[in-house]
Amino acid sequence: MSAGEESRRQGDARVLVVDDQRLVREGIASLLGIQPGITVVGTAADGAEAVDRALELEPDVVLMDVRMPGMDGVEAVAVLRERAPGCRIVMLTTFDDEEYVVRALRAGASGYLLKDLPARELAEAVRLARAGVAQFDASAVARLAGALPAPSDPGGAPRGGTSRDGGPHGGPLTERETQVLRLIAVGATNREIARDLFVSEGTVKNHISRILVRLGLRDRTHAAVHAREHGLI
Repeated sequence: MSAGEESRRQGDARVLVVDDQRLVREGIASLLGIQPGITVVGTAADGAEAVDRALELEPDVVLMDVRMPGMDGVEAVAVLRERAPGCRIVMLTTFDDEEYVVRALRAGASGYLLKDLPARELAEAVRLARAGVAQFDASAVARLAGALPAPSDPGGAPRGGTSRDGGPHGGPLTERETQVLRLIAVGATNREIARDLFVSEGTVKNHISRILVRLGLRDRTHAAVHAREHGLI
C-alpha cells in the first residue's frame, strides 16, 4: 500500500506546503508531520510548482505562501480553484496587508493565517479547512473589515446594538449566540469557543449555523466581518 493510500485509509488530512524559502517550508512540513491526523504529502517552492504538485498529489489542503517569485500564491489559488476545485487552500504568510487578504479571498482561498501560529493550532486549522470551515487570523479579519465600505443606511441600528437585530432569515440573536459571534470575530476556533463557554463543539456548531441563518450570512468569515462592522469587539 502506498503512503497516499495509507493516509487516505487512516483518514488523515493530506497537506501540501508551499513556500519559496526552503527552511520555512521544510520546517512547516516537519512540524505538521508529527501532528495527529496530518500527512504532509509534499512541498513546493512557488505557485507554478504548487499547481503541478497539487494536481499530481491531490492534497486535501494546500498551505500557500502569498509572496513568491514567478506565480505568486494568490495567482496559484485562482488556478487551483479552477483545476482542482475539491482542494482547500489556506494562505500561510507573514503579510496581513489588506490588499493580500482581499485578493486571496477573491481568488477563492479557504483561509488566511499568519506564520507565527503554533504548530498545534495550524494542524487544527488544516483539519477544519479540510472539513470546509474557513480559518482566518484575527488581524486578517480586521484587514478585511477595513476594506469594506462603511454602512450607508442612515436608518440602520446604532453600533453596538445590531448584534441582537434580526437578519433577513430569522429573529434576533440570543445572548449566547452573541457571545459566540464575538468569539468568532476575534478568530477563535470552535474548540476555543467551546472551552471558553463551557459547552461542546457540537453545540458551538449549532450556534454558528443559527447565527448564519438569522443574519443571512454565508460563512463564519462574513459573520466575523459583520460583528466587527457592528461594534461587537
